[in-house]
Amino acid sequence: MAAPLAGQAGAALRDLALRSARLRGSFPAVQLTPRRWLNLQEYQSKKIMADHGVTVQRFFVADSANDALEAAQRLKAKEIVLKAQILAGGRGKGIFNSGLKGGVHLTKDPKIVEQLAKQMIGYNLSTKQTPKDGVTVKKVMVAEALNISRETYFAILMDRACNGPVMVGSPQGGVDIEEVAVTSPELIFKEEIDIFEGIKDHQALQMAKNLGFKGPLQQQAADQIKKLYNLFLKIDATQVEVNPFGETPEGQVVCFDAKINFDDNAEFRQKEIFAMDDKSENEPIENEAAKYDLKYIGLDGNIACFVNGAGLAMATCDIISLNGGKPANFLDLGGGVKEAQVYQAFKLLTADPKVEAILVNIFGGIVNCAIIANGITKACRELELKVPLVVRLEGTNVHEAQRILNESGLPITSANDLEDAAKKAVASVAKK
Repeated sequence: MAAPLAGQAGAALRDLALRSARLRGSFPAVQLTPRRWLNLQEYQSKKIMADHGVTVQRFFVADSANDALEAAQRLKAKEIVLKAQILAGGRGKGIFNSGLKGGVHLTKDPKIVEQLAKQMIGYNLSTKQTPKDGVTVKKVMVAEALNISRETYFAILMDRACNGPVMVGSPQGGVDIEEVAVTSPELIFKEEIDIFEGIKDHQALQMAKNLGFKGPLQQQAADQIKKLYNLFLKIDATQVEVNPFGETPEGQVVCFDAKINFDDNAEFRQKEIFAMDDKSENEPIENEAAKYDLKYIGLDGNIACFVNGAGLAMATCDIISLNGGKPANFLDLGGGVKEAQVYQAFKLLTADPKVEAILVNIFGGIVNCAIIANGITKACRELELKVPLVVRLEGTNVHEAQRILNESGLPITSANDLEDAAKKAVASVAKK
């Protein structure tokens, strides 16, 4: 079943690559920084996997150089890898303000681990994905270094098109899977899993075979795949991606690096996991927004976007860019909005000195447009809004919302649709 679906998997991954490219700024329209709302450090993800029987490297976590030395001695490994724990990628090529180059180091000497940890812990590590001044390293992971004789890619994700979990794998791991999907789609294998019946032994074995595992390693890989699926279900994940999913010269199948995405709606039953959320590397404004159940992402333009829903946010940012403007940020209200949230949202947006105009784009399904309108008028009066405000509302109770705005006596520019709103927002900045 898997091989004929390789083309479909490749197409799906190409679609993901396009969306990822848009987020990374490969498209000229928008430059966003992708982020998961639940942020786990590498050691936290590895611990979750180990707790569910998935094979990972032996490791300890240290928050001082002395602890790192003790951890290295306790490992009794032939070789040790020391990794700075920050959420941003590109650690290996990063630079510390202590002068140390690289956030990942290999050594056979525990004393060198201590020396390196002294130059990591408490210092800022700058990579291509961190702010200019870098991120302070508070912990390091001291792990057993294992040789990798072969790397593969394996992931389980929720696929709406399949109404359930899908396994995606490739014998070509350790590289960007999006590139593999484009250049060698025949090396992408996809297998749908019936969420009611769960993963079958023959499915796990077939995937292990597709990944190129042979002999005893094939069964070992299949067992790891089944454990990863059980982990996927138990922790309410939307994606578990292992890259590389590799084998060692000693004949062991190991999950060397993993990314886990969680379903935010399952927070009520995954309290222990969500309590691990590391917000220390967030911008202060992001943490402030989270207090009011708002999601904020800062950009580098001058038009603030106030929306409900991530998809609408991206569309709004795109259309602003297509009309010659630049989004300064976007703030996602989500559903179940109250007037107080709207007020706090405006407070956050206007606190950004780059903002020269605000575009409100709300599609009211769950959201009541009248509540948004009341919140907007209150915020405009109490905050004495001094930048142009363009509002486009559509959906539930929109006529009442328009009446509230029209009768407010405030300098609010209404828009008929998103295109009209974007043009008016860009024009309002150009007039300055």
